[in-house]
Amino acid sequence: MRLRSTRVVAAVSAVLCATLIAACGAVGANTRGAADDATRVRQLDPYGADLAAEGTPKSGGNLIIGNDREIVSFDPARQNGNVAAQAIYDLLFRIGPDGTVQPWMASSIDTADNGLTWRLGLREGVKFSDGTALDADAVIINTQRHIDKPTSPAHAYADQIASMRAVDPLTVEFTLKAPLGDFPVFFAQAFNAGSLGMIVSPAAIAQYGDDIANHPVGAGPFVMDSWIRDNKMILKKNPNYWRTGQPYLDSIEFRPLPDTETRYSTMQNGDVDMIYGGYNNELVRAFANPNMKVYYGPGNGGFFFYFNFQQKPFDDRRMREAVVRAVDLNALGASQYMGQLIGADGLFQDDSPYHSPEASAAWPAYDPEKAKQLVQDYVASGGKASFAFSTSRSEVSLGEFVQAQMAAVGITVELRFYDLAEFTSRVIQSGDFNLISWVNTFDYPYPGAARLLRSDGNVNYGKYSNPAVDRLLDEAGATTDAAKRAKDYQQVELLSNQDIAVAWMSRSYLSTITKPDVKGVDRYLSRDLFYGSLWLDR
Repeated sequence: MRLRSTRVVAAVSAVLCATLIAACGAVGANTRGAADDATRVRQLDPYGADLAAEGTPKSGGNLIIGNDREIVSFDPARQNGNVAAQAIYDLLFRIGPDGTVQPWMASSIDTADNGLTWRLGLREGVKFSDGTALDADAVIINTQRHIDKPTSPAHAYADQIASMRAVDPLTVEFTLKAPLGDFPVFFAQAFNAGSLGMIVSPAAIAQYGDDIANHPVGAGPFVMDSWIRDNKMILKKNPNYWRTGQPYLDSIEFRPLPDTETRYSTMQNGDVDMIYGGYNNELVRAFANPNMKVYYGPGNGGFFFYFNFQQKPFDDRRMREAVVRAVDLNALGASQYMGQLIGADGLFQDDSPYHSPEASAAWPAYDPEKAKQLVQDYVASGGKASFAFSTSRSEVSLGEFVQAQMAAVGITVELRFYDLAEFTSRVIQSGDFNLISWVNTFDYPYPGAARLLRSDGNVNYGKYSNPAVDRLLDEAGATTDAAKRAKDYQQVELLSNQDIAVAWMSRSYLSTITKPDVKGVDRYLSRDLFYGSLWLDR
């Protein structure tokens, strides 16, 4: 098999994209409220604007972005959320809306033996902002860092490489431990997902070592200018960016605005040009505001609660089921989602080719009496009907809702609230929790499903483990057979629902919200942007 602009089962992915479009009509499947078609939450420009239709880009200007957290680190080998990383590093490849892996800083990736050996070709003339060349050795050095660091979010992917060598200055050959049809996806993922495609200057690695976290040097459209933590970060344009004529902006300023109300009001007042929306209330209000432009797609995955499988009480399935049966999604939508909840009962959208109707049937329905019985059985067997629910300070009302719903079935809940940066970098990754809220969305199942559900998945923070799920996830990633891939993922969804691996609540509300004069938005469903195309129509 030989792939150029490698296809990732484009036919299946195209169906998935169509599924996402159809699924936007599911808003209010649990609660709808009085929203009309113009203001209700729905899929809208999920992958960004129609760049060609926006006219000739204007050069210059400073774009101010309100982010939902302070940035922790620019090290791609350290797990954390960093929406600015792609502005500095860019990606070797990107995943298009049709599910194909497309060249970006790299020019090609091919396999001639059904996915065991891959050759990655780089564009000629691409340089890091420090003047050194983006070459085969740079790719190898960066990939080796992920192999050497077990805590890297991309370690599980890099660890599948048996060997790698520079064929010539612009070609890297990877030999894998086993065939992997979806290997190119690893080089197209955004920072938080764990990416082999964000390449740091080897000279900067040699100079700073692990302190590259604070001194990022990449080949992207912007370079670090200044960073005052908990205040602002300013990136200036890279005059030697590989895409001729870009970036259009002179600079981008990132401001950490972790409080949801403050972030939205700052946008509404015109103090920032763009915000990364993380919550339903931002999105609902933005849809109803004619002075804001919304980019949104619900994706697969979504908003859910992690159970800590390594601690009581959630090492016992009865208590996991009790939590799910105790939560009334209609009440959740009315109290937390402004009457617009896109409910979730599994890993994939209902009309996805990867969705299993049997998985939905296996998911526990709202039934407080059954929840009470499960709790009583657990207590009778020696368990304690209490746990701590941890979330960010932006979700205080959610915590109070969960506390009330659990109290109604005989469970005592202690609430713990954290700043989002601390919640992300310490609480979640340390495993210091019983039950936590989280958002994880993806539009292509590999490796998103494995990251969440595989025993060693880098966002499997609850430490869920099922060997049969691991095997199916591995087979789905390795195969080049679209029908087998779909069947494998259907079984993954069914088994994980039967195990109650996480507590599904709703689809994602991750959005990009801008002023109307912000143009050139090109994004992933995760909100991650390709910053070079942004411009201001002023």
